[in-house]
Amino acid sequence: MTLYVGEGCPHCAVVKQYIKEKGLDRSYAIGIKEVYFNRENAQELTKLFEERNIPLLERGVPVLLAEGKFYVGADKIKDYLSCLKVEEEPTCEKPSLLLPTLIAGALADSINPCEFAILILLLTTILAAGGASEAKMGWFDRLLARLLRRPSSISSQRALKAGLLFSLAIFLSYLAMGLGLYKALTFGNLPQIFTKVIASLAIIFGLLNLKDYFWYGRGGFVMEVPMSWRPRLKSLVASATSPFGAFLIGFLVSLFLLPCTSGPYLVVLGMLAQRTQFTKAFAYLILYNLIFIIPMVLLTLAVYKGLSPEKAEEIRQKRLRVLHLITGVILVGMGAIILVGLV
Repeated sequence: MTLYVGEGCPHCAVVKQYIKEKGLDRSYAIGIKEVYFNRENAQELTKLFEERNIPLLERGVPVLLAEGKFYVGADKIKDYLSCLKVEEEPTCEKPSLLLPTLIAGALADSINPCEFAILILLLTTILAAGGASEAKMGWFDRLLARLLRRPSSISSQRALKAGLLFSLAIFLSYLAMGLGLYKALTFGNLPQIFTKVIASLAIIFGLLNLKDYFWYGRGGFVMEVPMSWRPRLKSLVASATSPFGAFLIGFLVSLFLLPCTSGPYLVVLGMLAQRTQFTKAFAYLILYNLIFIIPMVLLTLAVYKGLSPEKAEEIRQKRLRVLHLITGVILVGMGAIILVGLV
C-alpha cells in the first residue's frame, strides 16, 4: 500500500494517526510519499489521477493506493482501513454518523427563535406599507398569485418576495461565512484534541439552551440576540420596506444572528474540517444552510396564505422555551456522538 500525503495537511495527519492507533503500520507495509515538497512524488500522484480520470476538483491528499484501488480523502481511506485485519482481528468500526449529525445540527439551528423574530418583524413592516388590488399588480406578481392559488394585494406579494429574498440572503451569507471558517479550520495541522474541543462546545451550547428552557433569562443572558443589540436590530429591519431592501438587510442581519445561531454551525464546521475534503464539505454546507432556511421560507408562505405576523409572533412566544429545549437536547446529543467517535 502507498499513502500519498502533504506536509501540514490536517486530513493526512488524521489518516497517519489512525494507522498508528490501529497498529496497521505493524501489520501492513504502508509506504508514505510526501507530495507538497517532493516533486517526483507529486508528478507520480498526478499521473495516477490522470490515469483514473479523477476530476480536478476531486484531486487532493491524502490518497491511498491499495490492491490496485484508489481511495481519495480521509473518509474513504479510513473506511477501507477500518476493515483490514490486525493480528487476524478485523478492525471494522461502526459507520460514521457525520451526515445524520449534520442534519440534526441544521435542524437545531433552523428552529432558533431569533430568526423567527426578525422575519416576523420584517413581514410586519412590509405588510404595513399598504395593499392594492390584483388589477394594479405587475405581471410577475399576478403570475405568482395564480401559481399559489391565492388572489393577493400588492402588500402580501411584496411580503412574500421580501421573505423569500431575505431567506436567500441569509442562506448566501451563512454559506460564505461557513466556507471561510472551514478554510481557516483546515489551515495547518490541528491537533487531535480539537475533536474533543468541538464536542465540549456542543455540550456547553446545549446546556446553555437547556438553561433557557428551565430558567429562561437566568444568569443575565439568553441564547438569543443580546438585549443590547435588539433596538438597533429592530430599527435596521424596520428600514426594509421593499423586497430588494429585505435582501440587502438579510446580509446585515446575519451578523446579528451569529451569537444565537453560531453554536450548531461551529460544531458542524469543526467536524467537517476534521473529516472531509473541500468538495464534500461544500456540498454538506449547502445542505446545512438549505435546512437552516426552510422554517423561514415556510413562515413566509404561511403569512402569505393569511397567517398574521401578530399571530405568528404569539405562537413564537408560546413555544420559545420548547425551541430552546429541542436545540439543547440535539446539541448535547451531538457532543456525545462526537466524543464516542461516531463522526
